Amino acid sequence: MDPTGRSGPTRGQRVGPGWRRTTPGLYVPAGVGDDLVEQRILEQSMRMGSRAVVTGWAALRLLGGGFFDGFAPDGTTSLPVPIAANGKRVRAHEQIRLVRDTVPPDEVVVVQGIRCAGVHRALYDEMRRRGLGREGTVAADMVFAAELTSLRRMQTYTLSRRWFRDIRGVAACLTMCDEGSLSPQETRFRLIWEHDARWGRPLCNRAVIDLDGCFLGIPDLLDPHRGVVGEYAGAHHRDRDRHRSDVRREDLFRRAGLEYVETVGADLRDERLVVERMHAAESRAGLVPKLWRLGPAGASLDERLGARERGWGVE
Repeated sequence: MDPTGRSGPTRGQRVGPGWRRTTPGLYVPAGVGDDLVEQRILEQSMRMGSRAVVTGWAALRLLGGGFFDGFAPDGTTSLPVPIAANGKRVRAHEQIRLVRDTVPPDEVVVVQGIRCAGVHRALYDEMRRRGLGREGTVAADMVFAAELTSLRRMQTYTLSRRWFRDIRGVAACLTMCDEGSLSPQETRFRLIWEHDARWGRPLCNRAVIDLDGCFLGIPDLLDPHRGVVGEYAGAHHRDRDRHRSDVRREDLFRRAGLEYVETVGADLRDERLVVERMHAAESRAGLVPKLWRLGPAGASLDERLGARERGWGVE
């Protein structure tokens, strides 16, 4: 509050319709909602005091991880903001998730004025929250997709924090990760491909060209030995122009000798169904002569990060 009314509401204004109370002693204009996830993170970070550190999915969002949207897998339930109190005694609140472990000063960065855990510590906390199984792998893949860090750098971090709780589980979870995945559903599809169908690690988002070097497409998943591609069709694929492009690309793949498996979100909750489709596609593969080959791989994530840090461009 501000008795002058210049930088905040006066005592009388605070109870009027022009201001919204966010946390004890703090207000925003009534027109500022908390439906924007960054605003919600900011407001809850003010609840915990000057030593508190935002971590987990919320820190990853502020650091640039676009897929960390603050919602549970159902897409509608808001997640509490994970905050490390760093030794301060605070009251529990439904909109925060209190992280008991301390975040040391050398792992704290300030983003938009908010004290956040650095990317490696934030990812460590998020993987632990998700349970160190497939969903932990999804979280790590999306950090790599946002190019916030690389798999090698995260593995190095786990080796340097051997005393951390559950660090072996985090390290084991990282062995299932792939830097080529570009969406959470692609990763979930890939894990079914690897661990339920037992087809081994596919190539993720690798360009495919024909024998004359003409571009055919970039499938989400590709088994170059079986000649099968996997595609996840998200909501954006329902657009008329996008659907037309998808149909044309599927035709190009099939003409070149690649068989096709497509999934949607609900399919990924039924691993048996997806595996059955994969085996059916495998049985059809090879009926057309192989008229395709892999395109160039391009720079690795480590190379791109290194070039960015040195101010260089890289293909």
